[in-house]
Amino acid sequence: MSSPALTSAATAARVAIPVAARAKRKPRWLRSNRVVVGAIVLGLVALAILMLPFVLPYEAQAQNARENFRPPLSAGSSGIHLLGTDALGRDLFARLLLGGRISLLVSLGAGVLACLVGVTLGLLAGYMGGWIDSLVMRLVDVELAIPSILLAMGLMAAFGASQLNVILALAITAWLVYARTVRSSALLLRNSQFAESARAVGATDLRIVTRHILPNCITPIIVIATQQTAQLIIVESSLSFLGIGVPIEIPSWGRMIAEGRSYLTTSWWIITIPGLALMSTTLALNFFGDGLRDVLDPRLRV
Repeated sequence: MSSPALTSAATAARVAIPVAARAKRKPRWLRSNRVVVGAIVLGLVALAILMLPFVLPYEAQAQNARENFRPPLSAGSSGIHLLGTDALGRDLFARLLLGGRISLLVSLGAGVLACLVGVTLGLLAGYMGGWIDSLVMRLVDVELAIPSILLAMGLMAAFGASQLNVILALAITAWLVYARTVRSSALLLRNSQFAESARAVGATDLRIVTRHILPNCITPIIVIATQQTAQLIIVESSLSFLGIGVPIEIPSWGRMIAEGRSYLTTSWWIITIPGLALMSTTLALNFFGDGLRDVLDPRLRV
């Protein structure tokens, strides 16, 4: 017969197992919640940027010297300034939406271009190897030796301020993350059983890469894209803050912050509101990317 101590220990073990399982499941629930919260915030930001400018009573570039430095929720000639006005009497809410559209479009365009270049070079380097791999990795090493913001500043100083140049500069600073990640996956997969089986039936290298290796790299690519977009928004805003990003006449969140820094003590809303918009958007992207990584990565599943 078993002793009472052994019986109580066995009972405690049976009780502890479900408790431990619930403790392990809870972080995954929280991780999935981060994806939901990030997606909701990003959806609201995208909806506001795309839809609200068409129903606002004020234009983003319209100046009115009689209504400058109006605080939030103040009445104006054509309606209420929900977020106040700046030094030139321009409605901050309208400028915030237009600036967000510019910042997001530039960052998304740079992210797509960086993804295409980085994934292509990473697949070539990882699958082909040899001098192609050495060349791509040396390019990555050279770029890693230069801070991304300094490289972007140098490129913008050389080519001038324009939206296209900002997209190209940001893409040049962002492609190496995709290249290194995809190269690592391609190195592991090029000699796998399914790749060898495809070669045995006469599949070409292009078919093996596009039909077998690339689909296995989609998950890290998606996660990198979400996190990289947040970083590109910050870099674009930094360039606009310094006056070397998009042209000065085009509003962006970084440019709005730069314009409001002189009035921080007297008209706090001019710099605070675009700063909060920038922070909340990048934070939502980071939440979405981190949660998506934890959900999609099989090593983190419990």
